[in-house]
Amino acid sequence: MSKGNKVDLLVIGAGATGACVAYEATRRGLTVALIDAGDIGGSTSCRSTKLLHGGVRYLELAFKTFDLSQLKLVREALLERGHWLEQVPFLAKRLELALPTEDCLGKAYYRAGLGIYDILSGSQNIGSSRLLSKDQLRKALPLIKDELNGGVAYSDGQFNDARLNLLLALSAKRAGAVIRSHCKVINLEQRKDGKLCGASTKDLFGNQEQWEASAIVNATGIHIDTIRQKVDPNAAPKMFTSRGVHLVLKENLCPEGMGLLLPKTDDGRVLFVLPFFGFTQVGTTDTPCNIENANHPSQAEQQYLINHLQRWFPRIGQPSVKSFWAGGRPLLMPEGNSSDSSRVVREHEIETLPCGLISAMGGKWTTCRPIAVETLKALESVLEKSLPIRKSIPLLGTAINPLNTNTHLMKQKQELRDYLPDTSLREKQIAHLQENYGLEALSIIQKSSLESRVPISEVIPLCEAEISYAINHEHALTSTDILARRSRLAMVDLSEAKRLQPIVHMHLESAGCKKSELDLKY
Repeated sequence: MSKGNKVDLLVIGAGATGACVAYEATRRGLTVALIDAGDIGGSTSCRSTKLLHGGVRYLELAFKTFDLSQLKLVREALLERGHWLEQVPFLAKRLELALPTEDCLGKAYYRAGLGIYDILSGSQNIGSSRLLSKDQLRKALPLIKDELNGGVAYSDGQFNDARLNLLLALSAKRAGAVIRSHCKVINLEQRKDGKLCGASTKDLFGNQEQWEASAIVNATGIHIDTIRQKVDPNAAPKMFTSRGVHLVLKENLCPEGMGLLLPKTDDGRVLFVLPFFGFTQVGTTDTPCNIENANHPSQAEQQYLINHLQRWFPRIGQPSVKSFWAGGRPLLMPEGNSSDSSRVVREHEIETLPCGLISAMGGKWTTCRPIAVETLKALESVLEKSLPIRKSIPLLGTAINPLNTNTHLMKQKQELRDYLPDTSLREKQIAHLQENYGLEALSIIQKSSLESRVPISEVIPLCEAEISYAINHEHALTSTDILARRSRLAMVDLSEAKRLQPIVHMHLESAGCKKSELDLKY
């Protein structure tokens, strides 16, 4: 067993919250270890709806329940939406969505509500909502049903969740953090006075390490209570899990790039219909479930999505499913232990147990940064000292001033064009590389051989240089890490990802990694 690993902060869980905590902690000069039992962002954080949003549904609930605190949460999320769109423009972009209506009253209702949504975003407004005529709605969504009276369009952000999660972790690593993926915490160490002082871990290859830490943050999402009860068996459960399910359909229902929010279903849920790599992403259901089934989409839920989609798009017939995924959302248990997760607003809570374990509970992707900042405030109490003022550490792939990132990306395009092979996919490959790696794209290509730069898929122009880079520099250890998260090919077209598995396995085995099957339940 390896010994001598001493850090200020050990973060358990490398999802959005844990990676952001690690990044913000390194900005304050702390030594950090970030550990996850699976891949970086390999659970809930890569299985989202891919939206950076304030939450139109939560805004409506806030007014219906006269809960001003929920309005504050929506505003916070809207400000963070703007932050990420500004900070990582190659991973996040503005997306306009339509809210369809059947009559003038409905149109007035949604127009008023989305007007408030615009106001709450303040200086981070990314585009004002607007009325859509019947013809405008039909132009944007040609196959939508005829009896609609137009709708209201509003803006949110669409982003690459897996890559942003990875970017946060790797940015923390560049600033000095240690990362261990596919590495389980097998024991939490406590001093005689009961205070936490470290942990022991075991990785995918059987290697064990001992960690000494001044503080430990539990950022394990749906597994929060498992870690809490390791150190305090009497700790009352704080979390419950709700499963979201998404399908990717071959049919392109959003040819003009406008998405759709379906506000009414039989049981009160909302559904999103979104453009996705030239296909259509449909989700999400909101079903309470146990942890074991959190990432396993059921046939009933998939059919639920298709049935509702066919009501709104009656001419599509039986759509062709290209891929699917499910993810367990970690929700704070509401008062009365209600299991109606569709009415739970994505609040968060930072808890410090008497032993010193800090747990970051609940929340959603868009607000991982304020959750991380609040977690570090709790850390100050545990360490009994104030943390230094945070340093400026640009995120990997961005310019020193993120406002200049797009300008640098435009300049980089021609350089990439000079290095990439002259194929019919070259322009698509340039866009793919920049959308994944930002300003790091050129260095990845420059360091690779010419033959390894040739695209090996027409769906997403992934090349073998990227596979090698994922293994050697991005902590990818399995084919699912590479095909579902470093590249989103498996999330776009599962059969195409399976076709490339032998190539991925060859690179993994060459690097000494274990051969693995593509996890169809990612």
